[in-house]
Amino acid sequence: MTLGQALCVNVGTVNPMISEKPQVRGPHKGESSEAGTRGGLASSSCEGSVMGLEPRSQPGAFRSYQQEGKSRKEKQKAFAVSQKEVKEAWLQVKRKGGKGGVDGESIKSFEEKLEKNLYKLWNRMSSGSYHPKAVLRVEIPKGNGEKRELGIPTILDRVAQQVVRARLEEILEPIFHKDSYGYRRNQSAPAAVKNCRSRCWSYDWVLDVDIRRFFDTIDHELMLKAVRHHCQERWMVMYIERWLKAPVRQLDGSETQTECGTPQGGVISPLLANLYLHYAFDMWMGREYPEVKFERYADDCVIHCKSEAQAGELKEALARRLAECRLSLHPEKTKVVYCKDGTRRRTYPEQRFTFLGYTFEARGAKNTHTNKRFLRFLPAVSSEASKKFRDTLKRERWFRRTQQSVEGLASELNPIVRGFYNYFSHFYRSKLYRLNDWLDASLVRWWRRKTGCNWQKARRFISRLSRQQPRLFAHWPFRLPGRAV
Repeated sequence: MTLGQALCVNVGTVNPMISEKPQVRGPHKGESSEAGTRGGLASSSCEGSVMGLEPRSQPGAFRSYQQEGKSRKEKQKAFAVSQKEVKEAWLQVKRKGGKGGVDGESIKSFEEKLEKNLYKLWNRMSSGSYHPKAVLRVEIPKGNGEKRELGIPTILDRVAQQVVRARLEEILEPIFHKDSYGYRRNQSAPAAVKNCRSRCWSYDWVLDVDIRRFFDTIDHELMLKAVRHHCQERWMVMYIERWLKAPVRQLDGSETQTECGTPQGGVISPLLANLYLHYAFDMWMGREYPEVKFERYADDCVIHCKSEAQAGELKEALARRLAECRLSLHPEKTKVVYCKDGTRRRTYPEQRFTFLGYTFEARGAKNTHTNKRFLRFLPAVSSEASKKFRDTLKRERWFRRTQQSVEGLASELNPIVRGFYNYFSHFYRSKLYRLNDWLDASLVRWWRRKTGCNWQKARRFISRLSRQQPRLFAHWPFRLPGRAV
């Protein structure tokens, strides 16, 4: 049985056409006699090979290591959760920040009763009595005018998820594919874009993959099957199942039960999404198309093909594969792209694609040795990302805060601008020059509103300030050399 059948077919009552009652047999030598009753997997190596799943670590070894150095009270608990783990998880949640969930408790208010809250969480998690609260459903605008639905857990639930994520990440990280970049240690979005750029130079065609509503359509049964295979601690599986099935509360106060999906905004959701696509996509690609290169960042995938025919064939095969795993391709956003540049001059309807905020298309480049210009298929900040950045600043009315001093405006504005520029300056940096002009013009308008001077005086002031303090605003170091405001 293949891996695809293991993850997406061999889950009990998947096929409605099978009505016969399955025969129950006794365990073979070396198998767990409790696997069937507890809903787990048999522990024999022969069943693992038949199912096509990857080998697990030795049962019990992880728990023995976790018991070292724990207090007597901690060892008396049913589950091996330490108070140190809970505290470290809280520090991670605090560092990332964010708003509260359905209980309205913020990080600040949670910290006011920190010791009591952390002890309560540890006591419940280690005894098995922890139950998450409902997830708050909020909507945020996307760059294309649509809205993305986020699920926001409470601060207490986020800390609990971080405890399990830290444990589970140690188990799953070694098995993940090298071309999976999303939400992983020692991996990053710029690294994915860099690899994608170099492979676009070697392959003429790209299959730009978009999975429709991926986080909202993850199948709980398949997800838990993969978690049980790799996770030896049953309390972790139990809590992950509770998080997956936690109800969703809308802004109007109504609650609905979830049949599938994992909330975007949950601490453990990215790790679970990576595990799901590891079997649904990464392992399938390695088995069915071992010669094909790809980059995947969460559910955002780019596949490099040698020909248009190969790209079309792979698109159809991938659609069938995802259907087996209860997923589907977006019919409009999934497309075959021709990487046209100075040497590849065919005409094709799709000649550009966007990956992680970077738009790949034919762009002018310069040979540093001969100073000759040529066309190369290169990434640069997308128009959608630039528009979303400008709209964010407009919506927050940063350049209408005339009560601020110049230094005060810079200190509040710089973290937002610096984060955007640091990410999008990795490739084709000159594409940011037009955004520099917009920011400088906004500063000029801000100074006019603040002082009541005319346009020329305001422009001279900002220009003089940029020469005197060239690093006062975060975008000034990215200005075109020799360019004045």
